[in-house]
Amino acid sequence: MTEPKVPPSLHPETLAVRLAVEKSQYGENSEALFLTSGYVQPSAQASADRFAGEEDGYTYGRAGNPTVSSFEMRLAALEGTEACIATSSGMSAITLMLFSLLKAGDHVVYSQSMFGSTIKLIGSEFARFGVTSTMVPQTDLAAWQAAIQPNTKLLFAETPTNPLTDVCDIAALADMAHNAGALLALDNCFATPVLQRPVDMGADIVMHSGTKYLDGQGRVMAGALCASEAMVLEKFLPVMKNSGMVLAPFNAWVVLKGLETLDIRMRAQSARAHELAQWLAQHPSVAKVHYPGLKSHPQHALSMKQMSNMGGAVLSFDVKAQDPEQARSRAFHVLDSLQVLSLCTNLGDTKTLLTHPASTSHGKLTEAQRQVAGIGQGLIRVAVGLEHLDDMKTDLLRGLETI
Repeated sequence: MTEPKVPPSLHPETLAVRLAVEKSQYGENSEALFLTSGYVQPSAQASADRFAGEEDGYTYGRAGNPTVSSFEMRLAALEGTEACIATSSGMSAITLMLFSLLKAGDHVVYSQSMFGSTIKLIGSEFARFGVTSTMVPQTDLAAWQAAIQPNTKLLFAETPTNPLTDVCDIAALADMAHNAGALLALDNCFATPVLQRPVDMGADIVMHSGTKYLDGQGRVMAGALCASEAMVLEKFLPVMKNSGMVLAPFNAWVVLKGLETLDIRMRAQSARAHELAQWLAQHPSVAKVHYPGLKSHPQHALSMKQMSNMGGAVLSFDVKAQDPEQARSRAFHVLDSLQVLSLCTNLGDTKTLLTHPASTSHGKLTEAQRQVAGIGQGLIRVAVGLEHLDDMKTDLLRGLETI
């Protein structure tokens, strides 16, 4: 690929708009979309050298694409890593990471507050291949330390978590992992590099579901792993070539353009989320609000330190109820009363999206697993968008005032 020509030391906001592969001979201002699965080679020798990895250049869509490269360059720059590899979805990024770094007999320590599919992938699917794992409370550093074994190769957390917004101490977990000869991987979907850069605090790998805030408008599926150049080229890329979890060029182009507005979207949506969380915390039908920006949040001080003094754009709240059955009924009533906001399990959209985690994202877990994770039947997650705050409140009141 052709190295981009950009001045050194640009600010992240500028990199998010300008960094990409070199323009074509046509001088397009908006990055080009390269829809091709193959590439014509200049000579047989050049083709041989490129396939052998001895010469830079594109060979086949599964091994690279200029549009995908632009997205990878841009996200790596935003996260502060040497390199990035894009995948077809967030879950495929996690799968690629696990397949690339683990083998039978290895051990993983991960947060019990992680996304439900991640818990199933590590605890059930990879267990079939001899990878053992231990779930620990997200915020209990002593539990993380106690769970580390001689064969532990990876610590994996997301911060803030989905949907309870638990925050972990990234620097402390990084030290813990490195002292044990393991790696620390962080899911940075909720905060994004606008609010939080895990590598600056010692993380080795940053995972993204580009489907969320990186796209920003709920259009396409995408994923990515940001890490050192050596890890991307020597660990992730070979598995990617053989497994085919590649990001489609069109999806890469959509997310690439989404990165251009990521900074202003995240700050605007986070500001709205903070105000909405404060308002919900005062409502008589709400039992508890989970949001790092509130002083009542258990890890408020840590989150403000790690997340650029902002709480992010996702919050969740529990409706007041006497038992789980009533809690589920009341949560469903609030969701079914919406007329403007969307009942949708995605997040990161410019539209505000609400969901019931116990029956959706964490629906495949057992009730015992949900209880351990703190996912009650009355919990509603709100991914705050860009609508006017008064309209958000009015729509939520339709259900909250008629429970």
